[in-house]
Amino acid sequence: MVKATFEFVGLTEYLKKLDTLGAKSTGFIKRAVYDGAAVVGKAMRSQIEALPVNDGKYVPGNAPIIGVSQEQKQGLLDGLGFTKMHDNGGVVYTKLGFDGYNSVKTKKYPKGQANAMIANAINSGTSKRPKNQFVNRAVKASKEESIQAMSKRFDFDINEFMNK
Repeated sequence: MVKATFEFVGLTEYLKKLDTLGAKSTGFIKRAVYDGAAVVGKAMRSQIEALPVNDGKYVPGNAPIIGVSQEQKQGLLDGLGFTKMHDNGGVVYTKLGFDGYNSVKTKKYPKGQANAMIANAINSGTSKRPKNQFVNRAVKASKEESIQAMSKRFDFDINEFMNK
């Protein structure tokens, strides 16, 4: 009968490192989600910049509203942003959206038009405006690149941590 003996060197330190990694994983995940969200945000900004501008010209009668005013476009660009990171039971996420008001002040909107309302009207359409799904296009176009950015950041952070 032959007996085999194995000796593991550094196993205790490796297991301690894995425990620490588990405790720090939420931070790594948040950084990865931020990198992925940045990719989507860049695509969204590009889609907003591509929106047609109607230069504030009056749209007569039943003619559809095709473009946006320069002020509305600028409001969308200025109001585009992310919420803070959320951790809902291990699901880490942020939201990309529109905040604030543009500079188009009217009797109905004395503070200016809400950027979220304008974005929704453009993306979903109204009775006077055909839909221009710029939000959907941005998300769809950036999905794969966003996933790759998150994977790259997460892999980098894990490898850097494990090789300390």
